[in-house]
Amino acid sequence: MRAVFRALLILWLLVAGAGLARAETIVFTDVNVVPMDRERVISRTTVIVTDGKIASIGIKAKLPAGTPVVDGKGAWLVPGLADMHNHVTSRDDLALLLANGVTTMLNMGEATNAFVGRIRLGVAKGDIAGPQIFAAFVVDGDPQYGHFVVRTPEEARAIVRLAKANGYSFMKVYTNLSAEAFAALAEEAKAQGIGVVGHNVAAVGLAKQLAAGQAMVAHVEEFFYGFFPEPPADDQQAPPADARIAEAVALVRANGTFVTSDLFTYRTIAAQFGKPDVVKAYLAAPEARYLEPGDRIDWTRSGYQKKAVDLSRRVAFEARFVKAMADAGVPLITGGDAPSIPGLVPGFALHGEIDSMLAAGLTPWQALSAATCTPGEFIAKTVPGAAKFGIIAPGYRADLLLVPDNPLEKPATLRAPLGVMAGERWYDRAALDAMLGSVAASRVMP
Repeated sequence: MRAVFRALLILWLLVAGAGLARAETIVFTDVNVVPMDRERVISRTTVIVTDGKIASIGIKAKLPAGTPVVDGKGAWLVPGLADMHNHVTSRDDLALLLANGVTTMLNMGEATNAFVGRIRLGVAKGDIAGPQIFAAFVVDGDPQYGHFVVRTPEEARAIVRLAKANGYSFMKVYTNLSAEAFAALAEEAKAQGIGVVGHNVAAVGLAKQLAAGQAMVAHVEEFFYGFFPEPPADDQQAPPADARIAEAVALVRANGTFVTSDLFTYRTIAAQFGKPDVVKAYLAAPEARYLEPGDRIDWTRSGYQKKAVDLSRRVAFEARFVKAMADAGVPLITGGDAPSIPGLVPGFALHGEIDSMLAAGLTPWQALSAATCTPGEFIAKTVPGAAKFGIIAPGYRADLLLVPDNPLEKPATLRAPLGVMAGERWYDRAALDAMLGSVAASRVMP
């Protein structure tokens, strides 16, 4: 087995090395572009990338001899996907994201110092293969969930400044933060130019949180806890009345808040409640071969399978709620929440979310927007100075997927990219397959 691993590692270095080679200019010819600035297609055109940014669309410039050219042969070029809620912290998991077409990620808590510092910067410099990385520093008012604890306004202000100094782009608020600490954190975050994202804070409630400037709600189900009325005492898992959806939509729209759609995450959690055999099935799924050993152990020990709770009505309500938000123009963004929850593998989970949005009745345009241009709008609004991404247009980051079919007609094509470009680097299908093979081999015990 070690010999197999060494062979795959050498193959990855040889093939991905070619993909990793930087080129000041790279040209994509004969591609159908889905720019995601609006619902349209630019047919059979040329896209020129220079220094990791889109330089032009539809211009056949005279280029120096030896300029790399990718002949699209009529394939479709779309913006790279964004996973705006995960807990990825390793190089191998970054490779999984990239191989699945994810070119931007937001770590939503508990990233290691080495990840936020050395690895994040290594990706930004082009020394490490992976999507561009943003990270959130999570704080709570109680240690029960294992998060960093702040209890006073003074501590809240200090931690905002410390997080910013260490490369975090967001503060993530958690359930048990005090109202006073939240208010101070939100005020200091605004002064420091760092966004506030996260959960419902029980002592505050979503309405006041969004009014105070919280830019993103990290889970759709936070509305169960912080906005919709409490469920009946004799039926704690009862969903809210559909008539209340309009109130929640109005709240989000009034504040311009982004909402992370996590239909796949919530459905995956609900399916395993009280059912150890479901977790075993997750561990036996083909994509589980890419899991880190520690994550595999954590899945096995997860407490979800020990809780006999039926969330099926809430799962169905969430689908209707997300559909209503999409139709009302609420800015939805996609997140996979992997690998912290059994059943969610980095990269693959994001495609599960896109599929779940489609199953909820969203159009391919709505689902693809949530995975591309809307995350770009979110970062542009909340991270001063960040490079523009999420649209194929001059001046935007060259985060690109080349796929066989039109994703606005066949969204499943996003699962099998012919190649991925992240910033300045192009990875063809052979390089992506080599990445996946190397990760899988490294997970096998010798």
